[in-house]
Amino acid sequence: MKKDVLITISGIQSDKDRESDKIELVTSGSYYKKNNKHYLLYDEIFGEQEEVTKNIARFDSDGFHITKSGFTNVDMSFEQNKRNMTNYITPYGSMLLGVDASRVDVVEKDESIQVDIAYSLDINYEHIADCTLHMDIQSRDGSEEIILS
Repeated sequence: MKKDVLITISGIQSDKDRESDKIELVTSGSYYKKNNKHYLLYDEIFGEQEEVTKNIARFDSDGFHITKSGFTNVDMSFEQNKRNMTNYITPYGSMLLGVDASRVDVVEKDESIQVDIAYSLDINYEHIADCTLHMDIQSRDGSEEIILS
């Protein structure tokens, strides 16, 4: 009932001194579409202890929302030209995150979806970084998506 996908996530965080950190993750996941919203489920593994965080992404042309639970816990919303606040809970403590997205683009093709997000990130009301995030979601089996109503 869910479609197997290969997910490539890449991003750049540039701080105020113009130093950049790059991230890249390639993982498998499940995808489905319900009521014109895309849903993506996948796991991330952190550190040498291989702590798992489960991710559920929900997105459409209006925005991108991701819920992470496990090693880290957060519910983040990226909506173009809108500032969203959330608590980011880690094993080391909790932080207040501000996410101000300047661009959220979702491009859907037959066997793939591209998500591009540009946003400003602050922690406890202090600007930390300007960020970009790119997700490339590719069908693993070439089958048609399953639409649930």
